[in-house]
Amino acid sequence: MINRCLFPAAGYGTRFLPATKAMPKEMLPILTKPLIQYGVEEAMEAGCDIMSIITGRGKRAITDHFDISYELEHQIQGSSKEALLDKIREIIEKCTFTYTRQNEMKGLGDAIYKGKVLMGEKDPFAVILADDLCINPKGDGILTQMVKLYNKYRCCIVAIMEVPKDEVYKYGVIEGNAIEDGVFMVSNMVEKPEIDKAPSNLAVIGRYILTPDIFDMIKNTKPGKNGEIQITDALCEQAKKGMVIAYKFKGKRFDCGSVEGFVEATNYFYNLEKTK
Repeated sequence: MINRCLFPAAGYGTRFLPATKAMPKEMLPILTKPLIQYGVEEAMEAGCDIMSIITGRGKRAITDHFDISYELEHQIQGSSKEALLDKIREIIEKCTFTYTRQNEMKGLGDAIYKGKVLMGEKDPFAVILADDLCINPKGDGILTQMVKLYNKYRCCIVAIMEVPKDEVYKYGVIEGNAIEDGVFMVSNMVEKPEIDKAPSNLAVIGRYILTPDIFDMIKNTKPGKNGEIQITDALCEQAKKGMVIAYKFKGKRFDCGSVEGFVEATNYFYNLEKTK
């Protein structure tokens, strides 16, 4: 059973400056909830109750968000506003939150490796990148879909989506063979390839299920694209030595690490709320 989810959240969020100068990008709100809360709710739906967050300098707002605010609760007690805290109270009551820091920005692979002390070395775990906001209004959330797939294949799984060929340079891209509808056995992965060298247009997005041996793979991974330790490179090595599955998920993904994606997500969720 996968009950742990890791949230790498140490990045600077430079595409949202100056808003992120003093506020973590993971705390940017889509309507009335910060991005990271959407991710935590998705992880809870998938059966996770231990949320581990990789933070950095200036990220205290994340820790405070998933904690009780006695002063605020006292001020709104008995008012109509009290109900607005129901969901975050439920999260705080049902989940355990643990934290560690990534002191230097050395890439996603390094951030996940920093989570070794929180994840342990025995059990598989999920990874959610909060600025990839995902939703499936017609069924299971993306991570729930992946957990069901893990129960069948018992290996590392990455979520993928088709992207325009001229955008592959923004992503990790997989090469593989379909083994069932929407499921691929990965044979190769390339981080941010040049357009004419991309093995496909199937791009990895911020949802992973990883087995604990990934930590050894990351430890032995040399810096790659942009001088960073890439989780894509570690998973590529894992695919050569074992088995990695890529899953074309059902649902929508918004790149809330970009202003355009953030605005698109805000409009989508606003319209979704109006229909309720």
